Amino acid sequence: MFRLSFALLAAALVNFSQAQNESEIESAVRFLFPDSYCCTVLTLSPVAKHVAFPGQSLYNTSVDSYFDVKSKLTPNCIVQPTSAEEVATTVKVLTAASLLKPCKFAVRSGGHTPIPGSNDIEDGVTIDLQHMNSTTYNAHTQVASIGPGGRWAGVYSTLEPLGRMVAGGRGSTVGVGGYLIGGGISHFAPRVGLSCDNVVNFQVVLASGRIVNANKNTNADLFTALKVNYILEVKKTFENENLWGGIVTYPASTADQHFKSFVDFGLDPNRDPNAALIVFQGYSTASPTNVVRAAFDYTKPVARPDAYKEFYAITNNISDTTKIQPMSAVAAEFGSTTTSRVQFRTLSFKLDLATLQETARLYEIMLAEIQAKASGSWRISCLHQVWSTLYTANSTARGGNVLGMERYTENFDMYQSYLSWSEAKDDELFINQGLALTNGIQKFTEEHDTAVEYLYLNYADKDQDPLSAYGADKVAFMKKVAKKYDPLGIYQRLLPGGFRISNV
Repeated sequence: MFRLSFALLAAALVNFSQAQNESEIESAVRFLFPDSYCCTVLTLSPVAKHVAFPGQSLYNTSVDSYFDVKSKLTPNCIVQPTSAEEVATTVKVLTAASLLKPCKFAVRSGGHTPIPGSNDIEDGVTIDLQHMNSTTYNAHTQVASIGPGGRWAGVYSTLEPLGRMVAGGRGSTVGVGGYLIGGGISHFAPRVGLSCDNVVNFQVVLASGRIVNANKNTNADLFTALKVNYILEVKKTFENENLWGGIVTYPASTADQHFKSFVDFGLDPNRDPNAALIVFQGYSTASPTNVVRAAFDYTKPVARPDAYKEFYAITNNISDTTKIQPMSAVAAEFGSTTTSRVQFRTLSFKLDLATLQETARLYEIMLAEIQAKASGSWRISCLHQVWSTLYTANSTARGGNVLGMERYTENFDMYQSYLSWSEAKDDELFINQGLALTNGIQKFTEEHDTAVEYLYLNYADKDQDPLSAYGADKVAFMKKVAKKYDPLGIYQRLLPGGFRISNV
């Protein structure tokens, strides 16, 4: 069937080649394939059984599982491969079909990036990797092989009974693939480095459809600059232990105390490498109290370790979920739903008390504006995390990355605004308020010499440019590697979403 179908398609291509211009070809394609040419071609290929169309249950389930409601687009079809070979076939079919008409596509791992079009597509094909979600462990090499369509909840639940752990996502519902492409910050980062630097091998489907390995010794430049579609990652593991962690909630009036403690924690040259911390301001219509929260995550089973002793002096907490528990339980507390509209934005700046206080002032302005105008249910969180030089201290020895962190000799604050709301009519309100917040903070940091160029890709919004923020030398390197492994620029042309090096 596959050979016959493509023989017919080839005949059609020969006839179309007689067309005098591109518009005639497009018209002919629309005549022969009125629904979707690219999806029709896939149904004539070996991956036909994995192709789903609007109205079918597999299609609807995939669309409904996106983290951000406004990112739930309606592709012409969704293909759900189950192996690297099927991904390669899908890429080759779409690339060949694009000789006649561009077959644009998106690639989706966990679907957690809240930018419409970053992991889905409105008029094209979505390659959904959710069935490539296995985690296997090799006791001899002590590495785990993890599929890109997995969620961190599944990874942890597989490894914990084996007494092993990896540096992975802090939220149970975050997908493996996108998280690692963005660098990946875990609770274990101060101890073992960024998650991307704990990968020892990527299995990659190139734009040609060829499947290759990328590691320190093979395709080493691709391993360092990876910005294409990997299919399997082999990740170093370490001994699993329970953590002491949870979230302590305080009144908003304690913000200054938390910020001072946060700065001291971040600048401490003797910081305990087992101690991770997030401090954030927040408000939710579900619990309408303006609060400050501290998420403590200590990667040893030690209750109330001294690493956070300055925070313990802050009194009158409202609630406290800290306890000794497995990583899977800690991640579940940061799990997310698929029923809200979401915006992420990010900035970086020095660990400076006045700058943190300015973020709080601007947060209060935003909160008042949203309280006055928003409808339905909504939630805002503005998070402060220490980005430590420890995260990338051993990166070069492990094959390196392109984040450009060697530029920084001091720790800094990586800031994220996280807004979620229920009503589509409030999109403009929340998007503009998030933009005004980060623009105000950026203006302050530039005027007070506390700005840091780096932008964490996994928190960046569509108008931000995290790749440029890695530094000009890293951009040049990524462009060189992209040209080497995708000389025709297929991924750059046919994958319109996300942060593409060709746009820098």
